[in-house]
Amino acid sequence: MTADLPEPAPATPAFRASHAERDAVVERLQEAANEGRIDFAELDVRVERALSAKDRAELAQLVADLPPVPGADPGEPVVLKGGMSGVVRTGAWTVPAAMTVNAGMGGAVLDFTRVTTRLPQVEIRVKAKMGGVKILVPEGWAVDTDRVDPDMGGVKNRTTAPGERLPGTPLIRLTGSAGMGGVIARHPNAWELRKLKRAQKR
Repeated sequence: MTADLPEPAPATPAFRASHAERDAVVERLQEAANEGRIDFAELDVRVERALSAKDRAELAQLVADLPPVPGADPGEPVVLKGGMSGVVRTGAWTVPAAMTVNAGMGGAVLDFTRVTTRLPQVEIRVKAKMGGVKILVPEGWAVDTDRVDPDMGGVKNRTTAPGERLPGTPLIRLTGSAGMGGVIARHPNAWELRKLKRAQKR
C-alpha cells in the first residue's frame, strides 16, 4: 500500500533541485521517522521520491506536514552597531533568532554563507541610516523584506522566493527602515562563491 502524502502546495515556478537539497530533505525525513512522526514504510516511500525529485516543489511536498527541526536554540537577542567604521558578521558565527542592526555611517554586512543553524526563522530589525545594510545568504535561503520601509535608500531583494526556500533553512524576516543607505539581500556572486570554496578547502 502506498503511504499517503500531504497535499501539494500551490503551484510555484519549478526550480530544479540540487543534490544538497535532496540530501537535506532525506535527513529531515529520517529525523521525522526517529521522532515517530512517520513510520518506516512511509519513510522509504518519501526517501525514494526525494532522491528522484526533479524540482524544489516536489521536495517541499515531502516535508510539508512536518514541523520545523526541533532543538534549535534561539539564543539571546543581539544588537549590532556600525558606527563610523561599520560592522561585519561573517564566517561561522552563531545566529540568534532576533537581531537589531544599526548600520550608522559605516554600514553593516551580515554574511550567512558559512553558518549552520536549525532556527526556522530569524527576525532582523534593520536601521540602515547612511551606511546601508547588506544581507548575504546561501542559495536556497529566502529573505522577506516586505516589512522594511524603503525610505530614501530603497530595498532590493534578490534571494530565493519564500515558496521555493530550501527545506530545513531559516526564513530571514527583515523589518525596520532602509534609511539613505538602503537594504540589499542577495545570494553570493561568482567571485564570492569562489572565495567561499577556497575557504571550505582549508
